[in-house]
Amino acid sequence: MSRLDSFIRRLQAQRSCIDQAAELVAPVPGVIFELGLGNGRTFDHLREQMPGREVFVFERSIAAHPDCIPDDDHLFLGDLSTTLPAAAARFAGGVALVHSDIGTGDASYNAEIASFLSRSLDPVLAPGAVIVSDQPIAIPDCPAVALPGDVSQNRYFMIRKNPVQP
Repeated sequence: MSRLDSFIRRLQAQRSCIDQAAELVAPVPGVIFELGLGNGRTFDHLREQMPGREVFVFERSIAAHPDCIPDDDHLFLGDLSTTLPAAAARFAGGVALVHSDIGTGDASYNAEIASFLSRSLDPVLAPGAVIVSDQPIAIPDCPAVALPGDVSQNRYFMIRKNPVQP
């Protein structure tokens, strides 16, 4: 498969997974975390799919389209290893959806970032929250969610925080 075809399939998978996650978290109160702004395409899509939800973006440096840059109150600028733990206390149990697209072509880095996210995201997740990621995230009490029918296994990943049992 050409790199162009792979890129197109990745974007289609992102859209399908984000759209499914938006439906799943509709009744879940909380904000959205966008890990990695890039050009701002998925940030823009999240705003469109879930109007009324605050979207907080974590990005090392801004290189997005001007219409797709969050205001300063919704932007955590800097290294994720610093900004995500700093935000965890503020948003403990209050994040309904996390979209993470921060993988690279470096398998060892991808494994390292997936491990970091697996350790760091659990405290911020609301019961019923969904994580949509380009890397496999493993968190206790967060089983895998069936991917949309048009998304190939291991192209994108989705997990969901189990709701609190009465």
